[in-house]
Amino acid sequence: MKKLNRQQLIDMATQSYFANVDKKDMDAVLANFHDDAVFTIPTDPIVHEGKAGIRSMFENLFSGFEEVWHGDFECTADEENQSVSARFNVYLKTADGTEVRLSNCNFWYVEDGKFSRVFVFMSGDNVLR
Repeated sequence: MKKLNRQQLIDMATQSYFANVDKKDMDAVLANFHDDAVFTIPTDPIVHEGKAGIRSMFENLFSGFEEVWHGDFECTADEENQSVSARFNVYLKTADGTEVRLSNCNFWYVEDGKFSRVFVFMSGDNVLR
């Protein structure tokens, strides 16, 4: 079983995952997930199950916004339990220039080097439907 150290967990969340979300690189984003991963947004509440459900969620995000940015990360990681959390800011812009700004918290649970469960707590309306 592959175990990630603290920095690898943080890099997976911020560099491998969010950097590719911001580039709208679907294949690179999905490479972070197990096939049966569960992506939950408790603040809505909504659940996306498996890579197919997660792919559909990101297709909606990518088609709905011209610009996607995540940053200003404050991260913590637990090597023993293979989990990472982050507080961060989100900036989105639609084709007509409408801007959306959020301040979110995510919790990722990692098994064998990939996300098995993700929880997203959003400060505003859910943009991950």
